[in-house]
Amino acid sequence: MTKESENMDKECQQLCLCPIQGIIDIVSKKWTLLIICSIGNYEKLRFNELMKELKGISPKTLSDTLKVLEAEGLIEKEIFKEIPPRVEYTLKEDGIELRKAVIPLIEWAAKRESGSEKCYPEQCKLPGHHIQP
Repeated sequence: MTKESENMDKECQQLCLCPIQGIIDIVSKKWTLLIICSIGNYEKLRFNELMKELKGISPKTLSDTLKVLEAEGLIEKEIFKEIPPRVEYTLKEDGIELRKAVIPLIEWAAKRESGSEKCYPEQCKLPGHHIQP
């Protein structure tokens, strides 16, 4: 194998990171992946149900994050014309694919169990502390 063909092989084996730059800004936010996984666990959730799942999130943060995820085409917001109004959030195809892509990361983190983020059995029974494939 020539040096030139070796260099070409190395270039072909490397992944271009350009496509991830935009999405990394979204998924690196504290609550994004938790919201995606929670909606995916239940298929559809209302705002207050998400608030219960995601203990510690403020209504403003949840609302702002949902708007970003909707604008990015990861979730869909369905408004029912009822009194009082009802809104449900579901994952769109890209949201479903993102959730599938994140499951190995969650499994890896669960196996690793280092630092302050260890998983405790009593905690895993709480809503929002599990993922269903």
